[in-house]
Amino acid sequence: MRILLLGSGGREHALAWKMARSPRLNKLYIAPGNAGTAQLGENIDIKVDDFHSIGKLAIEKKIDLVVVGPEDPLVKGIRDFFLSEPSLKAVPVIGPSAKAAQLEGSKEFAKQFMIRHGIPTAGYFSVTKENLPEGLQYLETMNAPYVLKADGLAAGKGVLILDSLKEAKYELSSMIDGKFGKASQKVVLEECLKGIELSVFVLTDGKSYKILPEAKDYKRVGEGDTGLNTGGMGCISPVPFADDVFMEKVRKRIIEPTVQGIISDRLDYTGFIFIGLMNCNGEPFVIEYNVRMGDPETEVVIPRLRNDLVEIFTAIAANELKSIKIEIDPLACATVMLVSGGYPGEYEKGKEIYNLEKVSESIVFHAGTSLKSGEIITNGGRVMAISSMGENFGAALEKSYKNAEIITFEKKYYRPDIGFDL
Repeated sequence: MRILLLGSGGREHALAWKMARSPRLNKLYIAPGNAGTAQLGENIDIKVDDFHSIGKLAIEKKIDLVVVGPEDPLVKGIRDFFLSEPSLKAVPVIGPSAKAAQLEGSKEFAKQFMIRHGIPTAGYFSVTKENLPEGLQYLETMNAPYVLKADGLAAGKGVLILDSLKEAKYELSSMIDGKFGKASQKVVLEECLKGIELSVFVLTDGKSYKILPEAKDYKRVGEGDTGLNTGGMGCISPVPFADDVFMEKVRKRIIEPTVQGIISDRLDYTGFIFIGLMNCNGEPFVIEYNVRMGDPETEVVIPRLRNDLVEIFTAIAANELKSIKIEIDPLACATVMLVSGGYPGEYEKGKEIYNLEKVSESIVFHAGTSLKSGEIITNGGRVMAISSMGENFGAALEKSYKNAEIITFEKKYYRPDIGFDL
């Protein structure tokens, strides 16, 4: 098979790494890719939302399957674009339609979906310019902390959790006034759930589904979950508190009604469903849906998957996912993210990365890297994820931290306490 993978982060490197191990793969193209994916296939310098160039490439390279990594092209309708073009409609796209992708693209759409299908989630109230006075009033009925979410995609920065009512009112007004651009023209006010977070991942062909390993990531940049939110500083899988009893509640109360809801709402959905959960005293509640795999969650989930990923994607494209038996490695996997100094604020790019050849017992998934004159250099805030397997997440983390020390670049930083709360 000739496969085109869209994206350039650690998630895409992990998907490429897994697909490259398949005997079914003849050629892998990654657009735009990074220095890590360049070792597994051919990088093509095309933006993920340049649908016409992607379509042209698919025809030119005789692509058999398109795998979409990030959310942006899905929300913008890449699946719909392929289906609307006579020369492309026979090429399967692993990812939902633009309407189905609103489960991630619109917080309000997702909330309405959950309430319609009886899926446990926090109470909410939607605010626009038209009903801002009501929104400010609604904040007064809420208990602190106050959760404010931009309705649209805001590159992971559109969620504010505030302790002060005065600050919440100020931020609500500034969000409606364009703090996050078009993404916050509508804001969802949400009851704050108390508990511990984890993420569950599901594969679907739009009819049947399979559950992948769960994971827990660490978003705050600083030790002890302090400092600014990031795209993720590290991750572990499996999650110790997600035992069989808890996961059965997740399956019956959340996964089953989500997939049935997709079917009954006639949403054209293939690919990954990422379900962000809160464990509130043993009861699961949905915080959010994503319509693709997470990053850095992919870097711990995919290494634990024993199946041929190309075979899975082929089965999804043919609506035959039910025939696949998912096999999971019982070993734990843990990843530590190396980031540029200053991230998630201002940081410098173009720093040469050393000692990658000295890494052992870990897989290095590139996120923000590129090639310059044959050398691997930093090209983003999150630079690379160091993933390792072990008997438990502690043993896995030990290997990842050992290699996090070995790899060097100027102003390198990583969080030293992944898994501290477990």
